[in-house]
Amino acid sequence: MKKDLKLKPFPTLEKAKDAINSFMTQLPNLYYLEENLKHNLRQYQKSALFYLDWSQRQKDVDERYNQLMFNMATGSGKTDVMAAIILYYYKEFNYTNFIFVSNTTAVVDKTKDNFLNTNSSKYLFSAPINIDGERVDLKSVESFPVNQETNTVYLKLTTVQSLSNELNDPQENSLTFDDLKKHKIIILADEAHHFNADTKKKKREENSWEYLLDRVRNANKLNRQLEFTATIDVDKEDVYEKYKDKIIYKYDLSQFMEEGYSKKVFRLQANNANIQKLLNAVLLSQYRKRIAQKLHIPNFKPILLVKSNRIKTSKAVKDDFLEMMDNLSTESLQDFLITNQKLNAQSRALSMTYKYWLSQDLIKAVAELKREFNINTTINVNEGGTKGILADNVDFKNLNTLEDINNPFRIIFAVAKLTEGWDVLNLFDIVRVSEGKESNSLKQTNSEAQLIGRGARYYPFEYEGKSSYTRRFDGSSSSEEKKLLETLYYHTINNSRYIDNLNKSFDKMDLIVNQDNNYQTFSAKVKTSFKKTSFYKYGNLFYNKTESVPDSEYKDIGDYGIDNFTMIIDYNTSTTENALRDESPYVQEANTRYDNVVDFSDVNDYRLIKKAIARNKFYRFDNMKKYLPMLKSISDFIKSPNWLGKLKVRAQVPDQYNSQLTTLEKLSVLDTALRRIKENIVRNYRKERGTKEFVPIAVRDAIKDYDKVVPQPSNKKVVNELIKPKKMADSDWFPYDYAITDQLESSLINLIGSLVDEFKKKYNNVYLIRNEETIANWKLHEFESVDTKHYEGYMPDFILVLDNGKVMYQVYIEPKGEQLLEKDEWKERLLESIRPEKIDIIGENNDIRLYGVKFYTHGDNRGVEKELYDLDILDKNKS
Repeated sequence: MKKDLKLKPFPTLEKAKDAINSFMTQLPNLYYLEENLKHNLRQYQKSALFYLDWSQRQKDVDERYNQLMFNMATGSGKTDVMAAIILYYYKEFNYTNFIFVSNTTAVVDKTKDNFLNTNSSKYLFSAPINIDGERVDLKSVESFPVNQETNTVYLKLTTVQSLSNELNDPQENSLTFDDLKKHKIIILADEAHHFNADTKKKKREENSWEYLLDRVRNANKLNRQLEFTATIDVDKEDVYEKYKDKIIYKYDLSQFMEEGYSKKVFRLQANNANIQKLLNAVLLSQYRKRIAQKLHIPNFKPILLVKSNRIKTSKAVKDDFLEMMDNLSTESLQDFLITNQKLNAQSRALSMTYKYWLSQDLIKAVAELKREFNINTTINVNEGGTKGILADNVDFKNLNTLEDINNPFRIIFAVAKLTEGWDVLNLFDIVRVSEGKESNSLKQTNSEAQLIGRGARYYPFEYEGKSSYTRRFDGSSSSEEKKLLETLYYHTINNSRYIDNLNKSFDKMDLIVNQDNNYQTFSAKVKTSFKKTSFYKYGNLFYNKTESVPDSEYKDIGDYGIDNFTMIIDYNTSTTENALRDESPYVQEANTRYDNVVDFSDVNDYRLIKKAIARNKFYRFDNMKKYLPMLKSISDFIKSPNWLGKLKVRAQVPDQYNSQLTTLEKLSVLDTALRRIKENIVRNYRKERGTKEFVPIAVRDAIKDYDKVVPQPSNKKVVNELIKPKKMADSDWFPYDYAITDQLESSLINLIGSLVDEFKKKYNNVYLIRNEETIANWKLHEFESVDTKHYEGYMPDFILVLDNGKVMYQVYIEPKGEQLLEKDEWKERLLESIRPEKIDIIGENNDIRLYGVKFYTHGDNRGVEKELYDLDILDKNKS
């Protein structure tokens, strides 16, 4: 996971943490919480209460600690903490008046069930509440009574908008600002990131929610305002300044997931049609249910959510789904399973699913699927409109009781995001419906990331007589079937821009993902002996600075990194299962053929080309000029050899497709090609290009311990691609105790190892540095003028470091498989352009010599060793 390098301090949080960790601080005895809460508090929830208790016992609590925030991950049980806080303030400080406030009715209604409805499965207290032998009643009120009953806690639950209306326009029996002065009150503000409008605007407005809550809190010096949110934006300076001394506890999503309190999350990236994705999801969902039945897990009902961007599309897909289920037959199911078993062999979950169903009685299976997924078990919740998915009371009840045994629903069709106020735990599949005009913006993917974050909440089912609130099937000893009961699958569209933005959204949320196949984790640690060297302590590695590219440089398609001769598009409709941050899967050559789609130099293809161009809004001339400033016209873009005039588009098609591609299928392939071209254009315009000025990065920042998660070998895996740990403990020239490499990389290490004695005749110190991209994010960039530009840059896998006491040589080396030599030719060209006479080293004396050499291939048939001699890096007078 990427972390924010500019970690901001939170003084109150740090003081509380230091105090709680000190033996001088006596922790409170919270026995009454264990006796009166439905759920046992988790350790981090207890810590949140300990931190709060420390603050409330400080002398300046009324001024300094009367407004505090709990910044806790979605699904971490903030409402449980609130329930505990109610009892805590009642028992420790005799508070009896509480206001719960949120921005939506849905959250308020949900919390009423949590705090007041003893008949609800969501009720969070024991019934009755008993503290030290005294029964304590919780009562819902609109205003707080002047004469209050003993052993009674009064709760007012309201939206912030209703509270504003009530206080600013008082009615009979409603709460007033004068009433607030008479009572000491605890304000519980949920989803508190909504209450910062003034702070973000840098302007104080008397009708704002933020100002309203300030007035409520300040009505009595004993009032406390406790805020809860998972998404406070402390990256904004004004928000940070407001909350830096108010955040009393933080519990991030990554920590929440690492500690096992969530499902694991995987992505199913799909090319196939919506209805096929839905049938895949249905089969996977029902497979889970059968696994649970086999394990005697009671009332395990996995829910499937179908998410789209438009109500019209959502309704249409729902209708298509119900029609598919009505028409499902033994024959059609068998055909689907057999066909997709071949196409989806790379998907662990789907491979297991197909294999399972093909071993079952399909007549019974079809009857079961139709019974479980039909119009009576389907809910469409798009009528909420702009008010949100939980605006309708009936929908709210149905959605918030999906775990109940009497709730019949298995599949939800929705447009509005299921975020705040939705606490369903048994969601296991989310299907992202593809649409003609996808909204792939970061705003959209941020919304979906929040949805996935909520869906990742752990479902605490009962197994072998015990319930658990953490994953119990993580270990290697657990079967793959069992792991499906603790896994959320997100079935996405296969759109590269969408996937890229989705990955950014997950990074922003700090959401942890995993490889969706069998995997192992290998570790490489920096040797203690290497850490003692002066090279590690004081040395540097080098990469080149970049500069902006002027408009005049974008004169043809090559300047955008696009080869204008041939583009091959994968038309394999298989579904591939990836970790959420994985790149698109590598296209396998086996069992495929190539079909010609269009030739931009052939006038007979212009009709299809123009139709595809017209379908993509990017290819409007006014818009294209923003990115292609030297372009003369759309016609020039299509026909000119400087642009696409020489391009041929071909489709890589599975052998299972016996017929040639139809015109519509060719159009679909061309759509993909044009999207890819557009993405390259947008990605490479206004990019930075390399310069000949090389700058240092400290060795100690580039060489660190790391872990690498790699797939387990399979019978279809090319042996050369297998990644394994190579023991390097006895090789003093390799900084790590293990080299985690494939066979090609291992072969390069062996070559260098065979030359070490020769190197040591000429150099005092010899090191082969393994560059790991997850540690140091530096890259080399092209700095010589070439026809086809590649602005993205890259990090070579190895640097050979040779030091004779006067001059240090650093040689960039990249192993490369034969199949990638042509595709990555530009990288080799970049390496061989690195010569001391062509570059300037910034911040160093003239004692550094930088070189790059040819790609290393198996058997060194491109002559890396020979090049080291030719460059006089190895002594030509080899004995």
